[in-house]
Amino acid sequence: MNRILSILFVALLVVGCSVNAPDVQAQNVKAYGAAITTDNAIGTADLLKSLTLADSVAATVKCEIITSCTKKGCWMTVKLPDGGDMMVRFLDYGFFVPTQGLEGKQCVMKGWATKETVDVATLRHYAEDAGKSKEEIAKITEPETNLMFLAEGVQITF
Repeated sequence: MNRILSILFVALLVVGCSVNAPDVQAQNVKAYGAAITTDNAIGTADLLKSLTLADSVAATVKCEIITSCTKKGCWMTVKLPDGGDMMVRFLDYGFFVPTQGLEGKQCVMKGWATKETVDVATLRHYAEDAGKSKEEIAKITEPETNLMFLAEGVQITF
């Protein structure tokens, strides 16, 4: 009888703890910009495949953050599967993300991906915002064609 009561007590304890346990992951997600859902989010590899078929793609994308603007948080870069990166800017300059501590964090963002040619002055501006040295900035002498994502909303998991 004592054994049955002990097993019943442990079972109730386990069930009680799991029912009342807070969703830790949900507590660590912060939203910026428009409210978005993570439903149907695709990875960056799938995004790149979509961009082989069109010049611009509307998508919800899950990815890893490399860095953000250290001055205002007005842009960030995210990892691509080939080791490259994609610039992320925010719709109408309407919101900002933290200026530090985003490296390696996971995010989901909703918006539009496009290919764009970025001029030397803008590339140097981004390098300055990222805290690059004057020598690194001076080495930027050619425009680049890059992927750019214009996000209407971002969710970052901390």
